[in-house]
Amino acid sequence: MSLVLLGVVVAVVVLVFVLWAVNYRKVGPNQVLVISGRTSTVTEPDGRKRKVGYRLQVGGGTFVLPFVETVDVMPLEVFSISVRCPEVLTAQGVIISAEAFGQVKVASDEALLHRAVENFLSRGSSGITSVAQEVLEGRMRAALGTMSVEEIYTERDRFAERVRNAAADDFSRLGLELLAFSLKDISDSQGYLQALGARRIAEVKRDAALAQAEADRDAAIHAAAYRKEGDIARLRAEAELAEATRDFEVQRATFQAAINAKRAEADVAYDLHRARLAEELKRQEFAVRLAEKELAAKVEELEIARREKELEATVKRPAEAMAYQAKLEAEAEAYRKELDAKGKAAGVRLLGAAEAEAANARGKAEAEAMRAKAGAWKEYTDAALAEMVIKELPDLARAVAEPLAKVEKIVMVGDAEGTSKLTGQVAKVVGQLPGVVEELTGLKLTELLRRKEEGRE
Repeated sequence: MSLVLLGVVVAVVVLVFVLWAVNYRKVGPNQVLVISGRTSTVTEPDGRKRKVGYRLQVGGGTFVLPFVETVDVMPLEVFSISVRCPEVLTAQGVIISAEAFGQVKVASDEALLHRAVENFLSRGSSGITSVAQEVLEGRMRAALGTMSVEEIYTERDRFAERVRNAAADDFSRLGLELLAFSLKDISDSQGYLQALGARRIAEVKRDAALAQAEADRDAAIHAAAYRKEGDIARLRAEAELAEATRDFEVQRATFQAAINAKRAEADVAYDLHRARLAEELKRQEFAVRLAEKELAAKVEELEIARREKELEATVKRPAEAMAYQAKLEAEAEAYRKELDAKGKAAGVRLLGAAEAEAANARGKAEAEAMRAKAGAWKEYTDAALAEMVIKELPDLARAVAEPLAKVEKIVMVGDAEGTSKLTGQVAKVVGQLPGVVEELTGLKLTELLRRKEEGRE
């Protein structure tokens, strides 16, 4: 049930919207909608109010009740009208033809707009232009009949103003507005305008000839006067020029002398100023050098202080810390050793007695061995000692040459006899061994060997 009701409501809403859209009429700003069918009140320019059976909508749009109101459109744009008046009598009785043009539109004032709707709604734009043309033509003929040909020809603006003023009331009653009106051309079939022009042309030519003669005369007179004035002015100007030249030269000489004096003063002042600047520059240079040296000394002092702090931080403090650490470690080690010593003292005392007895026995044995060895040495002769030393000579020579055996590579710089010199040096060292033995033991190996050889013989 609710869905059906909802559908009905939607259908009614759609129907109302479609009906509103179909009956909503719109026009541009240059058109007016005339909706007939309902009563409205209109206020006339004189203040009276009256009821009419229609309403107006200028531009835009409005909703039109279906089956009750009808809609018509009336244009509000400007219409151009050309008005021709053939064979019109002027105030002098001269027959002329005139042609003018104007611009007309429906009035924008609400009261006048109602009048225009009531007068031209069914006739449209053609009816507006036709009626406006007829009104302008009548007013134009009336104005032409009150003016002469000369006035019409020379005072076209006044003629157009007369026509506009005369037609204003008519257009107001019609609901129209005359925007512009001007006379375009006039002509006649009897040659009046041409004759008028010929006479005027003759008068103009005569006046021109007289004016030319007068102008030539005046020009000659003025030319002579101007030449005289020109010569006088030229001579006066030349005199003034010569005087001005003289004054100028005098002034220039004076100025030049003053300039030279000022220039000399300026040169002297420049030299003095340059000397002062040079002196000031040297003083500044010395000051800069002194400041640089003072700054360098300060930098050196700061660098020395920095290095002292750096040495103190990197050497002295770590060394003191290490010394303190070593001291603590040494004290700890001494204390530990003291404890170990106290612990071992008892064992040492026990071992001491046994070792003393063993040492006593060992000493007695060693003493006996030494006494026997001393007796054996006493029995040794010099020959035995020499033989003993000779047996040790090969070991001594091997000890001398042993460092060369451990050398991996020898680079010889100089002549090619370096190798023989090296071996010669080794042999020389070995040859010095008998002298060394003699100095150490007092044995002369050469004499012992010689005696041994003599004994064999």
